[in-house]
Amino acid sequence: MKKALGLALATIALAACVKNNADDSATAIAVTSTADGCAVATNTAESGTLTFEVKNDGNQVTEFYLLGEDRLRIIGEVENIAPGTSRTLTFVAQPGSYYTVCKPGMVGDGVGEAPFTVTGEAVKVSVDDEEAFATAVTNYTAYTKTQVAELVTNVIEFTNAYKAGDDELARKLYPTTRINYERIEPTAEQFGDLDPKIDYRKPGADAEGLEWTGFHRIEADLWIEEAAKNYPGDPITTPLTPEQRVTLADQLVADVQALYDKVHSDDFTLEIGDITNGAIGLLDEVAAPDGKLPGEEDEFSHTDLYDFYANVEGAEVAYLNVRDIAAGKDGGADLVATLDEEFGAMKTLLGKYGSYEAGFVSYDTVSQEERNALGAQLNALSEPLSRLTAQVLGLS
Repeated sequence: MKKALGLALATIALAACVKNNADDSATAIAVTSTADGCAVATNTAESGTLTFEVKNDGNQVTEFYLLGEDRLRIIGEVENIAPGTSRTLTFVAQPGSYYTVCKPGMVGDGVGEAPFTVTGEAVKVSVDDEEAFATAVTNYTAYTKTQVAELVTNVIEFTNAYKAGDDELARKLYPTTRINYERIEPTAEQFGDLDPKIDYRKPGADAEGLEWTGFHRIEADLWIEEAAKNYPGDPITTPLTPEQRVTLADQLVADVQALYDKVHSDDFTLEIGDITNGAIGLLDEVAAPDGKLPGEEDEFSHTDLYDFYANVEGAEVAYLNVRDIAAGKDGGADLVATLDEEFGAMKTLLGKYGSYEAGFVSYDTVSQEERNALGAQLNALSEPLSRLTAQVLGLS
């Protein structure tokens, strides 16, 4: 599911409410999850109450997701489906384009992703703030867990290449491996020193008195010539030994697994403010003095644009989870119209420099004038986004 966002305007009112039993009036759709497939009985349905009846015919615990048009935002999910058992996902579906996908083992990108279309007229659903907040939190929590689950498998692939000395493959995988992390970074920052261990740049680690580990330590070793330019005479300009590589790589895998364990624990909770404030926090990650916009995040590989785009994606997913809540309050229609426009403009501008699939240009080839234009658009997006929390909470 590692794909660029297309603007998803599916209403939050359709967001799923998982139930043990389907509503009597619901349209039932059979889903069969296997080790390598996710067979959905139909790829289209009329708007209204739908129930996906998910049977696990595989040999691992599985999950089933209904994704938004962007293939990132989770509209509904049912998890922990043991082999040989069934569970249901029931929700009110509004017209629009969606995707279905299963995730055997509950890690990785999932299997059998397929389009699913809801036709017909919009369904009016009356929900109060408490219910809408709960739905938004449930779906965003599921999205966070999914991103971390994908990160686990991607980091293993990346570090395996690095440990094997396949530097060409490791350099190729480095920026795309980081995408899942960059989409949910404010959540990772809640867990003490896990974020520094996974993602600190060298100056930051030194300032905190921490041993420098994680993505950027590996980055410096993979782009050792760039490290030598930036830190002449520093010990980081000495290539790591195979044994040191193994130690560093295994530590990153362990730290990412620890992050997975924390977000999948029973006591992991998010609040509505974590979603709205997390959205602006992701844009702050871009604009920070040691962030992506000034080119300091990936100073050795110059792959900052991958992180930049992922931060914007993550901010948009958070926003879309509360979009209709904001729109339903006084003055909200104008705010969401502005945010829809500015998110679209930001991604269009970034698209001039590449994509995940085709690759982004090296950030050191982006002129200062072009960086200024990116910064101006970032500001145009950040200003209205900074008003989102107050709007959602009815404080504006």
